[in-house]
Amino acid sequence: MLGRRQRLTGFLGGAFSLVAIGIFVGVAILALLHYGGEGGLTVLFSDPLLLSVLRFTLLQAALSTALSVILAIPVARSLARQTRFLGRMWVIRLMAVPMGLPVLIGALGLIGIWGRQGLINDGLLLLGKAEPVSIYGLGGILLAHVFFNLPLAARLMLAGLERLPSEYWLMSATLGMKSGAIFRFIEWPALRPLIPGIAGLVFMLCATSFTLVLILGGGPAATTLEVAIYQALRFDFDPERAVSLAFLQIAVTALILVAMALFPAPAEHGKTLGRPPRRFDGLGLKARLSDGTALVAAVLFLTLPLGAVVVAGLRADLLKLLTEEAFLRAAATSLAIALGSALSALLLALATNHAQTVISLLRRPSLTMKGISLLLSGVSSLVLLVPTIVLATGWFMALRSMGDIASFAPAVVVGINALMALPFVMRVVAPALATHRAATGRLVFSLGIAGFSKLRLIDWPLLKKPLLTALSFAMALSLGDLGAVALFGSEKITTLPWLIYNRMGQYRTNDADGLALILGLICLLLTLAGTTGAQSRKDDVENAGPV
Repeated sequence: MLGRRQRLTGFLGGAFSLVAIGIFVGVAILALLHYGGEGGLTVLFSDPLLLSVLRFTLLQAALSTALSVILAIPVARSLARQTRFLGRMWVIRLMAVPMGLPVLIGALGLIGIWGRQGLINDGLLLLGKAEPVSIYGLGGILLAHVFFNLPLAARLMLAGLERLPSEYWLMSATLGMKSGAIFRFIEWPALRPLIPGIAGLVFMLCATSFTLVLILGGGPAATTLEVAIYQALRFDFDPERAVSLAFLQIAVTALILVAMALFPAPAEHGKTLGRPPRRFDGLGLKARLSDGTALVAAVLFLTLPLGAVVVAGLRADLLKLLTEEAFLRAAATSLAIALGSALSALLLALATNHAQTVISLLRRPSLTMKGISLLLSGVSSLVLLVPTIVLATGWFMALRSMGDIASFAPAVVVGINALMALPFVMRVVAPALATHRAATGRLVFSLGIAGFSKLRLIDWPLLKKPLLTALSFAMALSLGDLGAVALFGSEKITTLPWLIYNRMGQYRTNDADGLALILGLICLLLTLAGTTGAQSRKDDVENAGPV
């Protein structure tokens, strides 16, 4: 169903994606190899500090994963059992907020609740406890990771529980099964295949955490590999140590990805009569109380830091901050970088997907074509193997020989943020494109519509919603990122997260709180712009019908 011209553009787009990503990542890796040399690789096995940082990285990731997964089980179970209470949909939507929240803002919110001057310590002081609870160090890192990852784990578990056939609940009610028996024989068998994948994803996020550890870490005793890389270049200027840490980070992420690939995919449940699931085990008073307690605790745990950001931000002089030259310059830089990285990620995603589609439609694809398709799938998720701080380190080392690093920094940050957003953009764009091709491909081919006419009449009306969603999400992700700009931040390149971090370092907490609120509102508006204002798919199909 693809003409010669479409096949040619598909191959060229795939080649462009491979070359662009290969060059960008390859330059960083080659620079690390060049500046690391044999000494950089040898020190991996001889420096006790590196081993200490590695141990802490794995320890905090393992503890954070265990806490996030274990605490997510009662939350997911409560949401699955209580399907009819007022506000349930808002609770589920609340679980998605930390995933789209800039990490720096979440850290400030947690400090507002758990910090020395926070709500928890104020309450403990009223109860007569003189020694405040410290959020800095391992405890604070674990708390922050649970704040961001518990909702993710709970949503994935809830999806698994909601896929259970309704006949399971009818049978459990007929047999009079108690809560413990239902969990043992129905819920746990559904959750058990999901937990390894969920735990692997959370472990990866925690092992590559940068901003949270940078803000809440307690010095050398609470430093992860990514923060140690930043410190080695930014403060100590020890390129050899930074390169050694970068290779160690790549090795850790590679092992995690291999371990995740070994987990089998969850099996689908048996056939069902198609009835909507209705549970009977959550109707009793005891079940309602236990589920209500779990949900109220989860809601408070998530909303209190968000409320702290709003309250603290409103105390700042927002009008003054909005008119400051530093803010205007940082906002312009952040928006330019965010738009550039989002458009780059979207372009790479569309080119990669089109090339994979062209190869899949070949009658007899050669081994070379199959290899290219597999390679395209791999490079779109390459940032999982080579984290952003490692890419930034490689480019930092590569640009040192050119003198003025700041002149090239914006383009490098755009590229790093584009690669960071690419896996998420692919997850939004690929299913939408597959559905669109299945619905319109034969008709478009039979009518001979191509080029700009196809884009205007067929593609854009049906694909504008997922494309705008992917674009806005990629922009919000770039706007809130501190890791890519951490090594390049200076007077010549200052983004909003870097400005907030600088104000925190200067103990100008009121300004930092106000800027955090402004950044959060910008990210929220971007998210709303991508998910609202577009027509439903049904309306789009009707409007695009008479072609």
